[in-house]
Amino acid sequence: MTEETLELSIVMPCLNEAETLATCIRKAQGFLANNGVRGEIVVADNGSSDGSQAIAESLGTRVVHVADRGYGSALHAGISAARGRFVILGDSDDSYDFSELGAFLERLRAGDALVMGNRFRGGILPGAMPPLHRFLGNPLLSAIGRLFFHSPVGDFHCGLRALNRAAYREIAPNTTGMEYASELVIKATMAGLRISEVPVVLHPDGRSRPPHLRSWRDGWRHLRFMLLFSPRWLFLMPGTLLFALGLLVSLWLLSGEHRFGPIVFDVHTLLVAGMACLLGYQLIVFAIFTKVFAITEGFQPMPGYLDRLFRYVSLEAGIAVGTLLALAGLATLVVATWSWRTLEFGALDPRVSMRQVIPGSVLLVIGIQTIFSSFFLSVLGIRRRLPVRE
Repeated sequence: MTEETLELSIVMPCLNEAETLATCIRKAQGFLANNGVRGEIVVADNGSSDGSQAIAESLGTRVVHVADRGYGSALHAGISAARGRFVILGDSDDSYDFSELGAFLERLRAGDALVMGNRFRGGILPGAMPPLHRFLGNPLLSAIGRLFFHSPVGDFHCGLRALNRAAYREIAPNTTGMEYASELVIKATMAGLRISEVPVVLHPDGRSRPPHLRSWRDGWRHLRFMLLFSPRWLFLMPGTLLFALGLLVSLWLLSGEHRFGPIVFDVHTLLVAGMACLLGYQLIVFAIFTKVFAITEGFQPMPGYLDRLFRYVSLEAGIAVGTLLALAGLATLVVATWSWRTLEFGALDPRVSMRQVIPGSVLLVIGIQTIFSSFFLSVLGIRRRLPVRE
């Protein structure tokens, strides 16, 4: 069949699944036949050495050989080779029932771009999911995904999902490992695509060997991807908190020491507060760098607030602000030096002098950082100017 006549492609990633692959294929074939769906089954083989390829071919299934290892690599190759308008992705370990795909196809026909299975709504049979995954890993990572990206998905890592192949080209995933599962959901959410969920039942897989999934390693890969894809939570929010706290404490201590019973807050605390300002400011700058890089490379769409910001913020404006801050810091240090001169450059009382030196140094460093950060942002914007002005 040609691409124009195929409605559905069922893609199964495979790596040594000889024990369960035939069962999955037969169930998928039964679904297509019983529901009159024009479709195909694609097995994306990731280098099996147990004869899985021969099993798939003997059942009339198309096998795509994927040289690059990784869950994401296998699924990407399978989707790229698919000829159907819609694609359903499902693990070939018999943990999902491929004869029960009607709800997925119904949602795709209704216009949804991504349809996720939800195991927590459909049911998890005894022995199907380790307690660590069921009560900690999956709920926690899915909650973080909803918090970071405002995604409507309650089960980020379900191995049974469906998508419109045209929407997949818009999502354009890049990862090759297990974090591919999170990337599909996150990018579809950020692109504003229609996403829905259907309940699915998770069965114990039919393999006699341990699964490919490694709990802590793959869990960290999912979390790492979410953090790297959300500079707001990785850099901006902790940076803003540090900077605001450091600034408030610095202003509080500029006039003199403060006592709470036997505890004295003085210039030593002021020094720590100044360091918090510097670190917080650096994290905020990192957030801006990361966001602009993600936009210029096409990983994320341009948000409206950033588009408006770049209409007023330019390299010249950054240099001007940085110069003013640096001059203010330098002037403060000059005043401190003049005070030292009045003592004929002798011994100073640090409780007095450091109240000028610390703020002056912080202002000078932040000013210089602002100037060079403005240049670096301009370098990031060379490839794709932000925003494009008419």
